[in-house]
Amino acid sequence: MKIFSLIILLFSIVGNTQGQNLITGVVTDKNSNQPLSGVLVKVGGKSHQVLTDSVGGYSIEAISGDKLSFVFLGYEIKEIKVGKMNRINVQLNPEVRHIEEVSVVAYGTAAKRNITGSAVQIRGMASVGYAPPGNSESYASVKENKFLSPSKDPLSTFAADVDAASYSNIRRMLNAGRLPEKDAVRVEEMINYFDYALDAPTNGDPVRIYSELTTSPWNKDHQLLRIALKAKDIPKENLASSNLVFLIDVSGSMFGENRLPLVKSSLKMLVDQLRPTDKVSIVTYAGSAGIKLESTSGDQKMKIKLAIDELEAGGSTAGGAGLKMAYALARQNFIQSGNNRIIMASDGDFNVGVSSDKEMESLIGTESKSGISLTVLGFGMGNLKDSKMELLANKGHGNYAYIDNISEARKAMVTEFGATLFTVAKDVKIQVEFNPGTVQAYRLVGYENRLLDAEDFNNDAKMGGDMGVGHVVTALYEIVPVGVKSSAVGLVDDLKYQENKKIKPSDNATEIATIKFRYKNPEDDKSQLQSLVVENKVKSFDQISQDFQFATAVAELGMLLRDSDFKQNSNYDSLIKRAKEAKGKDEEGYRAEFIRLAENAKSITQSEQLTLK
Repeated sequence: MKIFSLIILLFSIVGNTQGQNLITGVVTDKNSNQPLSGVLVKVGGKSHQVLTDSVGGYSIEAISGDKLSFVFLGYEIKEIKVGKMNRINVQLNPEVRHIEEVSVVAYGTAAKRNITGSAVQIRGMASVGYAPPGNSESYASVKENKFLSPSKDPLSTFAADVDAASYSNIRRMLNAGRLPEKDAVRVEEMINYFDYALDAPTNGDPVRIYSELTTSPWNKDHQLLRIALKAKDIPKENLASSNLVFLIDVSGSMFGENRLPLVKSSLKMLVDQLRPTDKVSIVTYAGSAGIKLESTSGDQKMKIKLAIDELEAGGSTAGGAGLKMAYALARQNFIQSGNNRIIMASDGDFNVGVSSDKEMESLIGTESKSGISLTVLGFGMGNLKDSKMELLANKGHGNYAYIDNISEARKAMVTEFGATLFTVAKDVKIQVEFNPGTVQAYRLVGYENRLLDAEDFNNDAKMGGDMGVGHVVTALYEIVPVGVKSSAVGLVDDLKYQENKKIKPSDNATEIATIKFRYKNPEDDKSQLQSLVVENKVKSFDQISQDFQFATAVAELGMLLRDSDFKQNSNYDSLIKRAKEAKGKDEEGYRAEFIRLAENAKSITQSEQLTLK
């Protein structure tokens, strides 16, 4: 995949040469914009032909004037004449057919009816079935945070979030040769995908707070404040015993190589991490829910893996029934002072029983009070219900990761084993009070779906975010200093019926803000409070940590992919340069991968702009 992506990038920017050229591109469904694997691509009048790969990519030799044909069962054939461009992306129209559906019933006569739908291909077999048209992926609407005045809105409050699903989902789309949907881009999850080197607390506290202040790289007149929380580290042998319930979606929507087979591989990696004191049970759901494996000790790894290997996909999706059964089984095997957790693997495409977002929220909200956490692992493409998966994790005192390949599975199940599955601080909330004497306006970058009312900060009944072993939560604020004229900040006329107080820069000029954060120990209901004052000392960009420098590049890419109203002077070249300079050791290669993704996003954006012209 990495080699193929590099070939695509190289040939997308190389001009037409004499003689035989390598034509590359991506083939997608016109309605859903999803990549199509197994499309036959051939050159008219020649015997040379290829099939598109797992992400719809192809490469084939042709010369100017040749005619390329794209053939796929269930889609209209498309022919394109080769011109000067070496990159040709193609969208195929689903072929509309009238299919006579026959219902077979016992001891009776079944009715027939006509269905208009699209023909679909199943594992390359010439099978015709009904598939609803269009892309059925769903994402919660994101209304970007605006710049706020500290004289009118002095407090910014949000739940600390450690989810990182958005980044791997965006990676999947960029690797398929297309830009992500705007609402699929959650900037804070992109930032928090990466590990940042911070010292863990040493005084017995589960969390430690840090801050840094520098000049904004996308607007030199603005400042950028980094707030970071670091959770304590616990050696694996000292982690609490685990009572895990694998809740696995085996419905028909999980059929495919990037779905159930990847689920199996991911969970078997996790099984390898278990200790004899841990125990695992398995609940599956399709048309109904059932127990596949009763609670089994972690030292019986072969038995657990065999149960996972036996799983097959088929049927509708009774997700609500599966969750209820999983919570019941987790309560039955509950470990006092242990790690009691459901690990749900699904695409979130629930369609039987309790399935709406509100119904699921109510179910999880009730069950989360039992001391059982919910980790959600998202799989698949085309029908991914991202909005539902994120909601379940947020309400279930857990986290949400999107697994797009085996490397991501290893990251979640092995590299970040403790951070993913073992909570050290729950209901973590952050509240920042900005000083109007030094801050004219501020904007929280991301966290739009984790905002809280100011009074929620001191209300222990209001949920915050959860932090796992060794994890880091990072948040960025863009600040407009007092005295700076900025077009990014909207102007409001002076009020007529209220006093228009003018605050001078000299008022409390030594401080930018005060950061407060609350957290609960995993078994407590009462929160603890800590605070930190941010001094008005702006460091030059080359004086801040490499981690902060890299995080600014990630945030900038997120704003560009969202086409943010607040991207200002953001550009690909600048963020790529900063990311390269701040890559550091990068032992796992995640930062190098980010740089390649940013370069690919730049090329795709340029290609789309040329197409529009």
